[in-house]
Amino acid sequence: MRLLFLGDVVGRAGRRAIAENLPTLREDWRLDFVVVNGENASGGMGLTGAHAKGFFDAGADAVTLGDHAFDQKDMLQSIESEPRLVRPLNFAKECPGRGARVFSDRRGRKVLVAQVLGQVFMKRCFDDPFSAMDAVLRAHPLGGAVQASLVDVHCEATSEKMAMGHFCDGRASVVVGTHTHVPTGDAQILPGGTAYQTDAGMCGDYDSVIGMQKGEPMRRFITGMSKARFEPAMGSVTLSGLFVETDDRSGKATSVKMIRHGGRLEAATP
Repeated sequence: MRLLFLGDVVGRAGRRAIAENLPTLREDWRLDFVVVNGENASGGMGLTGAHAKGFFDAGADAVTLGDHAFDQKDMLQSIESEPRLVRPLNFAKECPGRGARVFSDRRGRKVLVAQVLGQVFMKRCFDDPFSAMDAVLRAHPLGGAVQASLVDVHCEATSEKMAMGHFCDGRASVVVGTHTHVPTGDAQILPGGTAYQTDAGMCGDYDSVIGMQKGEPMRRFITGMSKARFEPAMGSVTLSGLFVETDDRSGKATSVKMIRHGGRLEAATP
């Protein structure tokens, strides 16, 4: 199976880049399944149902969220009616939606998509991501219930993401980090056969501060005071993510490559 994961989409520029590029990439790279993290796609904070539909129309099979999952209030309703949306597994149990779902690719092969939130340096204290992920992976073994599985680890700390990668090694096809918007150079296949990257980076304008126009973040760092809200940067977008090929029988990764398409960053393709 040929899987593509695209990191945090930031604002209108990121949405436009997905709409303009994903249909062609899906065909050119012969992709079987595409997951997009969309939690910063609507004004830089959260995701609306309408913008989620735009991702699906462009060719995404599933969209993961994150700690800003419900910043856009209409997501409370949208996530109940759209099963292709996946919110963090370790949110409060009363939250709408689900943190793990099994999908089918166009050939009928089963793909598990799950997301967990980290605890280190995060603003809220979420439930334990490791026990939550363990239960899901036990219920969906590779080569049995599913032919592939992808785990989106939405965390601040690189160490916590790495720990989750090793925790899932051999039990998930892919573990990929999101949230920090900066792509890491450590794409690899772990000893047990799980493809891993600490952070996929963002689908946004890299002439920015993690996708936001530079003025306000720099003011806050320099003066310690805020003057305005953060606004997504609107320049040329780099689509950043991870491409993974898996073996259908074992579900394990056979190859992994970082993806950078368009914008300011050096290109990297499958």
